Amino acid sequence: MPTGARTGAPRRGESLGDRVLTAVSRDPLSAPHRARNDLIIAGCVGVFTAVLAHMAFDGRGLDALGWFLLAGVVVPLIWRRSHPFVATTLSVVFVGPYHALDYSHVAPLAASLIALYTLATIARPLHTFFVGAVTTGIALSVMFIVSAHQGVEALRTSGWIIAVLFVGVDVRIYRRYFASMVARAEHAERTREEEAARRVAEERVRIARDLHDLLAHSITLIGVQTSVASHVLSLDPERLDRAAIAKALDDIAETCRTARGELRTTLTVLRTDQPDHDGPLPDLSSLPELVTAAGAELTLGTGDDRTPPAVGAAAYRIVQESLTNAVRHGGPGARIAVSVERQGPALRVTVTDDGDGSASEGGVPGYGIVGMRERARSVGGTLSTGPRDGGGFQVTALLPLQQPEAFA
Repeated sequence: MPTGARTGAPRRGESLGDRVLTAVSRDPLSAPHRARNDLIIAGCVGVFTAVLAHMAFDGRGLDALGWFLLAGVVVPLIWRRSHPFVATTLSVVFVGPYHALDYSHVAPLAASLIALYTLATIARPLHTFFVGAVTTGIALSVMFIVSAHQGVEALRTSGWIIAVLFVGVDVRIYRRYFASMVARAEHAERTREEEAARRVAEERVRIARDLHDLLAHSITLIGVQTSVASHVLSLDPERLDRAAIAKALDDIAETCRTARGELRTTLTVLRTDQPDHDGPLPDLSSLPELVTAAGAELTLGTGDDRTPPAVGAAAYRIVQESLTNAVRHGGPGARIAVSVERQGPALRVTVTDDGDGSASEGGVPGYGIVGMRERARSVGGTLSTGPRDGGGFQVTALLPLQQPEAFA
């Protein structure tokens, strides 16, 4: 695993505030270099404790037993985070007889409080206060056994134990709170990244669908018109029908101009700085020109101009792709009919041909029908395709005119 991926390791570009937040919210049991740091802290506390014990301004001076008991209070700090209950228990076990023998009572105070604080930041509050109550009870009992004066002094200073426990519990609560904040922030970041990836994928599909519909339709029409011109040229070279050839070439030029305009619109959408900008959408008003260019018949009975733009664009693209398939696969002389009419709260789009499929191309199937289904679903509609009973092929789309908010 890379160094920057370790828990708690600073990451490149991470601000000071982020590092502070990470340090505050970090679980003490997962802190980096925990064992080394605890060993250093235990060593520093041991030196400080030894200095206080050597001064011995309260209680009697330490002998070999006293130093042994004092070491038993300090040494468990090495495992204070890995085994907090064990460390705290050992400290209490050694500090009890230490105070009972009336050694310097101030010396082990720092080590005892650190052990209790660590326990409070890791253990559950109920366990922490139970251990605190037991520790306080043992300390007071021992001090009262030594002398009533020492017991009263211990009672007065027992507030430090309670304060340390409350601070530890408070730190534990804040750590969990900050950890939840960090987790929510990371979840939100992941969600944003997933949403961005989803939007990119959807945009790629939309671009592929638009380019497929545009280029496939235009190239198919150009192919048909070129075949017409070639047929006229080869039919009777002596009596050349210049008018028919000119019309075929004009149709090819017009198809190229239309394709170039739609391609420019698509590229404009791709270059825009607004990812949600759809650009000018094709609509039902463009259907007559589209259908006429393909040599089909059109029945347009929408009744008014209240068709939502998204529905109009979907209907246009479905008709465009259906015409492409009919021209490409219907065979010579196939009759194509297009009908766009209201049916209750929906727009019904029907494209039929009576071709025999003799012009069907072999090989891997394309994405035309898949793209039409995606277009219908994008506005909450449905699409069905299949052969007709009397021969030919039919495409039927039912597109709701009342767009829910999810499709608006």
